[in-house]
Amino acid sequence: MMAPPLSALGASPPGGRTRRPSEAGSTGALTWNPVTLVRRRFQAWWQARLPLKDSTTLNQRNVYILPTRPGFMLGLTLLVLLVASINYQLNLGYLLTFMLTGAAIIGVHVCHGTLSGLTMHLIAPDAHFAGASVPLGIQLNNPSKRNRYGIGLAVLGSGHWSWTDVGPQGSAKVQISFPATVRGLQPLPALTAETRFPLGTFRVWTVWRPASKVLVYPAPELNPPPLPPGEPRSGGAQTAQRHTTGEFDGVRAYRRGDPLKLVVWKKAAKSDELVSRDAQQAQRLELWLDLGAVENQLRNRAAGGVRELALSRLCAWVLQAESRGLRYGLRWGSHELAPDSGPAHQKNCLQALALA
Repeated sequence: MMAPPLSALGASPPGGRTRRPSEAGSTGALTWNPVTLVRRRFQAWWQARLPLKDSTTLNQRNVYILPTRPGFMLGLTLLVLLVASINYQLNLGYLLTFMLTGAAIIGVHVCHGTLSGLTMHLIAPDAHFAGASVPLGIQLNNPSKRNRYGIGLAVLGSGHWSWTDVGPQGSAKVQISFPATVRGLQPLPALTAETRFPLGTFRVWTVWRPASKVLVYPAPELNPPPLPPGEPRSGGAQTAQRHTTGEFDGVRAYRRGDPLKLVVWKKAAKSDELVSRDAQQAQRLELWLDLGAVENQLRNRAAGGVRELALSRLCAWVLQAESRGLRYGLRWGSHELAPDSGPAHQKNCLQALALA
C-alpha cells in the first residue's frame, strides 16, 4: 500500500465526488463542441457494450486496425508514383511502386499479428488513498513462437503509454496507473493496447474493460488536530475522569524501573524522549473515533462537504493512532468497530471509512 497523500483540510471536494480527469472537460468550451459531444457519446456507448473481464485474449473480434498519418502519406505517395509511371511508361517506377505496396501489405499482417493471439491478465490492485495514483499490473502472455515488439498499454484517453516486447512463448509485465479521485469501491477505467510495429503506417489497437474494482480510502487530512479525549470504559468506575490534556496519549514520561515492553519506541524515536504506556489510564479510558461527533464539530466551521472532511480527519486519526500503537475504536452511524490495534484493525477502519 502506498504512503498516504498529504491533502489539506478542505481540499476534498464536497460530497467526495471529485470529477475524474476524463470528466473534467465536461464543463467549459469543449462542452459546446458538437464533434466532441458526439465523440464522447459514441465512446460511452461503445465502451458500455464491451464485456467486463480481468483476462482477455485478443483476436479478430476485438482487435482493430486503421492507417496512421504516415500510412495515408505513404498511400498518397504510391498513388502519385503509379500515375507518373503510367503516364511516362516508367518500368522502374512500376517496380518501385509495387515493391513499396507489397511491403506495406506485409506490414499490415505483421502489425495485426503482433496483438492478435496475445493474452492480457489484470493483477488486482490494492486499496489506495484518494488523490494517490493507483498502479495497475498487467501480464502479457505470448503463446506463439515469434517475438512481439512494440506493444503499448495505457488507460484509455490518458496518453501515458508503457511499452514492452514479449518473447516467444514468454510473458511480460507492464504497470500503468491512474489517479484515484473518488473514495469508495470504484470500477477500474477502460484500458487500451496498441502497436504500430513494424512500419508505423498502421495502428492496431484494442479496448479492454477490467471487471475488478479498487477500494479508495478517504484522503487523510493534512495536519489534523490532536486525537480526541478518551472515553471512560463501559462498566468502569463512574468517577473516572476524562483526560483533560485534549489529546489521548495513553502514555506518560518514562519512570526508572518501567519494563521495556511498556516503552513506546515509535513515539520515543520521534521525540528523543522515552515514554511508557500508562497502564492505569489505558484501563480507565478508551479512544473512540466518532464520525457523528466530528461532523458536528465541523458543521459550524466548514461550509459543505462536512461528511468528506470528517472522513478525511478520521482517516488521519486512524493512521495516527496506529502509528502510536494505541487501541482505538470507530463509530459511524449505527455501526462501530470495537477498540483494537494492528494492521488488520487499521484496514477494517479504513475500509469502513471508504464505504461510509
